[in-house]
Amino acid sequence: MTVFRGYKPKRKMAKQEAFRTKPTKRQLRYFSESFRRLKVAEIDRNLTTVSLVSREYEVSRRAVYKWIYKYSAYRKKQIRQIIEPMSDAHKIEELRNKIKELEQLVGQKQIQLEFKEKMIELAEEMYKVDIKKKFGSKPSPGSGSTGKSTDGK
Repeated sequence: MTVFRGYKPKRKMAKQEAFRTKPTKRQLRYFSESFRRLKVAEIDRNLTTVSLVSREYEVSRRAVYKWIYKYSAYRKKQIRQIIEPMSDAHKIEELRNKIKELEQLVGQKQIQLEFKEKMIELAEEMYKVDIKKKFGSKPSPGSGSTGKSTDGK
C-alpha cells in the first residue's frame, strides 16, 4: 500500500447543528367560542371523540380537553360520561372505509371487464367470427311476427 505524504483526505465532519431539526412554525389559529361549544356538545352526546376532533381539526388533545373543562355541561355537574363504542363519528369512519373498499372493488371489476372485452375482440379477429351480439342490428327475417293468427284467418 502506497502512502502519500502530505495528503490529507478532504472529509467534512457533520456538525451537530445539521442533525437538529428546527421546529416548524405552527400556524396560529383561533377557534370561536361557538365552534368550541359545538364540538364539546358533540363529545358530550357521544357523536364524536376527543381524538377524532383533535385529528380532524389539527388541534392538540390537550386543547380539546380544556374546551371540555370549560364548556361541558357534564363536567360542571360532576357526571362521568360513558362513551358508546359505536358513536356517529365511528360509524362515519367505518362508512368512509367501506366506500374506499367498494371503490377499489369497482376499479378491479372494471379492469376485468376491459380485459374480457379485449379478449373477445382478439378472438373475433383471430377466428373471423362475430362473438359479440350486435345491439344495433335488425332481427333476422324469420324471427318476427307477421301479424296474422295461426288458425289461418
